[in-house]
Amino acid sequence: MGLFSFIKNAGAKVFGIGKTDKEEQAEAEAAELKLEEMAAIKLKETVQDLDLKVEGLTILIDDDKATLSGKAADQSTREKVILVVGNSDGIATVDDQMTVEHKEPEAQFHTVVSGDTLGKIAKKYYANAMKYPVIFEANKPMLSDPDKIYPGQVLRIPALD
Repeated sequence: MGLFSFIKNAGAKVFGIGKTDKEEQAEAEAAELKLEEMAAIKLKETVQDLDLKVEGLTILIDDDKATLSGKAADQSTREKVILVVGNSDGIATVDDQMTVEHKEPEAQFHTVVSGDTLGKIAKKYYANAMKYPVIFEANKPMLSDPDKIYPGQVLRIPALD
């Protein structure tokens, strides 16, 4: 006997055993789509668990981009939903398509860097480090402790009244 050569993927095409490259690719794409759908469901549950009121909230994930739609109760709720989704592992961009029921001034966003504290951030935006509770309150319920922020996290910085 000896070594025999065969056409690598012919079996799947001829006998229906195994999978063609196209079938494997389609299955991989379906699995990725399923993971994206599951992530979107989990994010929507998180938004609801945080008691952020958005009527008809829809979250669609495509690769590392999340698209949000629905009607937020107010601007701060809208921004918090954006932050909940955007501060999630695997999400690089958020396309905000939400509308707002009650208009109010938009907050600024700040990306935390190493060495940041809420006091330092308050000093930068408000010229007063003692205003850090304003930032902490603006980011509740995503923040549970003013000392627990991390580099890369994005925070809401609301305008002062």
